[in-house]
Amino acid sequence: MKYFDIHAHVNFAIFDTDRDEVIKRAKEADVGMINVGTQIETSRQAVALAEQYEHLYAIVGLHPIHTCEAEHDADEIGAETKPFHSKDNDFDAVAYEELCKHPKVVAIGECGLDFYRLDEASIERQKKIFIEHIELAKKLGKPLMLHIRSNPERSAYAEALEILKQYPEVKGDVHFFAGSLDDAKQFVELGYTLSFTGAITYPKTDNYREVIAWAPLEMIMSETDCPYVAPVPYRGKRNEPVYVLEVIKKIAEIKGLPVDQVATQLRENVRRVFGI
Repeated sequence: MKYFDIHAHVNFAIFDTDRDEVIKRAKEADVGMINVGTQIETSRQAVALAEQYEHLYAIVGLHPIHTCEAEHDADEIGAETKPFHSKDNDFDAVAYEELCKHPKVVAIGECGLDFYRLDEASIERQKKIFIEHIELAKKLGKPLMLHIRSNPERSAYAEALEILKQYPEVKGDVHFFAGSLDDAKQFVELGYTLSFTGAITYPKTDNYREVIAWAPLEMIMSETDCPYVAPVPYRGKRNEPVYVLEVIKKIAEIKGLPVDQVATQLRENVRRVFGI
């Protein structure tokens, strides 16, 4: 595949009615994808899809918002079950390690810290489970797929970095990077790539432009985070992997480079980080 969406959720229920068509559109556009689990069931679904389709891969893990009481997104688990609340899901390292035996599971995640709602007890639990993911990645020699979301009052990037610096042998990608230039420099120094979504195509994205302009091209990757944050000109619609082309075009525009050159390097980055 010439292009790659390294963080998709085609395993989510919102794609149940046309999943095959979505995957076919991506293949016809020469777009490979990695579907990412957010808890044990969506992780299993990601592995099942990777087994079914040659150009699909999987990442398995427990999203930080599912480590505490939370309402599951209807796009994720289906509208027929809404409202559905998770309560303190544990990270079952044995179950996730078993999933990692599949050769198309390329990383652990998405895992990390989400400070959108500040609650000290939940943050401490998130940190505990984040470390469990890191330790499994270290044990298996796999990279991490990081989810990090700050609150205006508290930086999840800074606190994630404090933890990750204790595990210098573990590498990975910072999904949907939205931190500062200083955050970006610290993650790149640790050996982590930064991936960007369709949000970089929206108005008022000076922070994204600053980070992308600075970041070495070999430390950048492209993603959609579908079904969320569809890029312009599809903003407001359900996102899907084929739209990653718009993300790649915008990265090329910001860096002042030919699209083909950017696509080639981003594809090489996927091979290097995930072994695909």
